[in-house]
Amino acid sequence: MTRVTGVRFKPAGKIYDFDSQDLVLEMDDRVIVETEQGLGFGTVVKPPEKTDAGNRPLKQVIRVATRNDFVRRQELMALETEAHAFCHQCIKELDLQMNLFSVESTFDRNKLTFFYTADGRVDFRQLIKLLVKEYSLRIEMRQVGIRNLSKHCGGIGKCGREFCCSSFMHNFEPISIKMAKEQGLSLNPTKISGVCGRLMCCLTFENQTYQHLKKTMPRMGKTLTLTMGKGKVIRQNILKQTVTVRMEDRTEIEAALSDIVPTD
Repeated sequence: MTRVTGVRFKPAGKIYDFDSQDLVLEMDDRVIVETEQGLGFGTVVKPPEKTDAGNRPLKQVIRVATRNDFVRRQELMALETEAHAFCHQCIKELDLQMNLFSVESTFDRNKLTFFYTADGRVDFRQLIKLLVKEYSLRIEMRQVGIRNLSKHCGGIGKCGREFCCSSFMHNFEPISIKMAKEQGLSLNPTKISGVCGRLMCCLTFENQTYQHLKKTMPRMGKTLTLTMGKGKVIRQNILKQTVTVRMEDRTEIEAALSDIVPTD
């Protein structure tokens, strides 16, 4: 059995499992961990728990962060800010079509990762030469999607609340226009798209509920027999579990599922 603890490196970021060994860790403890990129500075979000890790090779929690580690983290944050400004200036001088939005340094200060968005491929070989010359570190340029930009920058959505992606979502789930159709939403792109310009993440939250409730609903265009006569379904209110029926005399009524007369 392995003492597994969950560590997060960014607010609302993905939670990674680490082997905490014999360390005594509690929620919100800052820890230094071993990662594939080098040492990392993270926050405990799941206390150690004995679990069978199976064949998963887990990296280890090295130690609880010390005062010196916090001082070093502040120094690295200053380096990241400086590197961001320098790289942005280089991008402007080289006239590269890319949008730099974040820089991250490993805790052992042997690598800088530059995150950017772009519409296509970018030839940044000359940019990397300038960065290596300036900082004498390993440099990685990582292109990410526009959703990641919104997650990093944060903001307020159309609902008046903080972006879901930057407040609590760990991963981006696949979203399709079919979800908006299932929920009877307007297919106007301006109404179902987020600030990032992509379909709103919240379309996934209730999709399963809508699919489940819709199974019991009469389909659109079906002829129903109600206690007050026959009519055709022209609208559905899935959450209320009612349908709007156009009767044979052209009047429209809203009927509950219990009002439908069963037929063979």
